[in-house]
Amino acid sequence: MKDTDLYSQILGVKDPWFVSKVDLTVASGAITICVEFKPGHRFSCPECGAESPGYDTQKRTWRHLDTCQLQTLIETDVPRVNCKDHGVKLVKVPWAEKNSKFTLLFERFAIDVMQQCHITGARKILNLSWDEAWGIKERAVRRGLKRRELVALPKIGIDEKAIAKRHRYCALVYDLEQPRVLHVAENRREDSLDAFWASLSEAQRDSIQAVAMDMWDPFIASVRKNLRNATIVFDRFHVHALLSKAVDVVRRQENRELVAEKDMRLYKTKYLWLAKTENLKPEAAAKFRELKASDLKVAKAWAMRENFLRIWSFSYPKSVAKHINHWCRWVAKSGLRPMVEAANTIMRHISNILTYLRYPITNAVAEGFNSKIKSIQSMARGFRNFENFRIAVMFHCGGLALYPL
Repeated sequence: MKDTDLYSQILGVKDPWFVSKVDLTVASGAITICVEFKPGHRFSCPECGAESPGYDTQKRTWRHLDTCQLQTLIETDVPRVNCKDHGVKLVKVPWAEKNSKFTLLFERFAIDVMQQCHITGARKILNLSWDEAWGIKERAVRRGLKRRELVALPKIGIDEKAIAKRHRYCALVYDLEQPRVLHVAENRREDSLDAFWASLSEAQRDSIQAVAMDMWDPFIASVRKNLRNATIVFDRFHVHALLSKAVDVVRRQENRELVAEKDMRLYKTKYLWLAKTENLKPEAAAKFRELKASDLKVAKAWAMRENFLRIWSFSYPKSVAKHINHWCRWVAKSGLRPMVEAANTIMRHISNILTYLRYPITNAVAEGFNSKIKSIQSMARGFRNFENFRIAVMFHCGGLALYPL
């Protein structure tokens, strides 16, 4: 079989295109495949598809998958057509996307490599510059977002994530039914979410039944302003975190008082009060049983937290209301200021905390993606700007159709 016939079959070029020559340059370690088109063939305008008269040609080169250890290039004079409606346009070739320097097969392979490792490692494997590798990733995300279909989003989650020092955050929107990241926005302001709602149709916005989120006022305002049918469900893990933080504040305050009196009972006991009891080692569990049975303030605060968290196991709204009223009176009489402040926050938002009984959704999906995003940040050793961070998150977590067609 001739080398031209071999590469014609490998590339899948069809009439009017054909491989006219294959050049091997051993010194540079490259194979150049010359592709031509049959003279006299009339091409279609890439904009409207109408057959148009030829105008001239433009030399183009694309990187293809390597042949053994040799870099493989496709080179051709691409014809331009003079469309009466769209002017002079470069014809679309079947082996590459418009404005790309790589063939479709090479981009697919590059996407697979970058899905498995960070961009620096992918560059070394693929022998690409940073800009070339990032360009492939950026185009993949752009085409994936263009193809994405969001017919209905009955249950979504909203979360925030610290992305850099000095209190720099991003806002993330998740699909809770088909776990994927839908939106990444810089900052955690109200307008950080407004842009996402604006990208949805009215029917899509109306399809959202429930939104799991924390008690961050700008996010609450954005949801209430833009989603008329959605029920806000304050994530129970954030409620747990709010109460746990209050318990820890009580512990720190009491520990300072005890240490001043040479009492070291609470010294280095932070994680005893925050960890799940069943996860403690036998020695730590024994110490914790002794501490929580004492008359310490933190023992009382811990008991309050555990008592409140029982509401997630209730089935009837009246039982929940009765339990919460009893709990609030107990906290108010305790005199433990951090617990009182946490209780006040909970009561301000109690209606959207109890919606969990109707829509038992949480941002557990977000926690899983947050771990993946942290890994992406670590592998990248940081990002040049927020847009690059957004592209990386959508590339790895967006559930997008990234391949070129």
